Amino acid sequence: MLIFAGLGNPGPKYAGNRHNIGFMALDAIHRRHAFSPWSKKFKAEIAEGDLGGERVLLMKPQTFMNLSGESVGEAMRFYKVPVGSVVAIYDELDLVPGKARLKTGGGHGGHNGIKSMDAHCGREYRRLRLGIGHPGNKELVERHVLGDFAKADRIWLDPLLEALADNADMLAKGEDSQLMNKLALATGSPPPAEPAQKGKPAGQSHIRAARNHAQPKILPTTGPMADMLKKLFGNKDD
Repeated sequence: MLIFAGLGNPGPKYAGNRHNIGFMALDAIHRRHAFSPWSKKFKAEIAEGDLGGERVLLMKPQTFMNLSGESVGEAMRFYKVPVGSVVAIYDELDLVPGKARLKTGGGHGGHNGIKSMDAHCGREYRRLRLGIGHPGNKELVERHVLGDFAKADRIWLDPLLEALADNADMLAKGEDSQLMNKLALATGSPPPAEPAQKGKPAGQSHIRAARNHAQPKILPTTGPMADMLKKLFGNKDD
């Protein structure tokens, strides 16, 4: 069994918050696929179903964000699910709105839900981070994450959640790069860049890099280099 744990805070007060994008993602997956009705167990709302031939437990911990790991850890022990079969889906301040990143392990980045997951579940679970953007000022972070998505956010939020639901089988089968490409196409974001090869600058080809270094912006008009160029190419007035 796999566990998809969407992180958020319970209750209607928080339902539209940016911090609850993990709950929203699971709701979208639940609507799109043949899962059981939501029920309550492990201090969470849970539903079971199949994705890509894998048995999946959807979990929305109802412990509030800071204690999310207690709920997920309890389910892991009950079903004997290894940490590598857990996927946490949550909001990420350090990604622009609509951008997604998926990796195994890593730091918590100050996210209290992830701190709790690390403490109760281990650290080597898969992490699907969904960007909500940063307000630009540390003092505004709490208001930002606990604020509702604006109407303008639906331009990227709805396509992101729908694409994740449409391609949830890729998440279950571990087809991470394919899933990231699908989400990027849905939101108009550039897909994650491939790691740059050693010895080549990232973001441009070796040919372009060579051209950029080989061509001076301004040709010398005086001095030994200028005399050599005149001998090779002649004067412009000739």
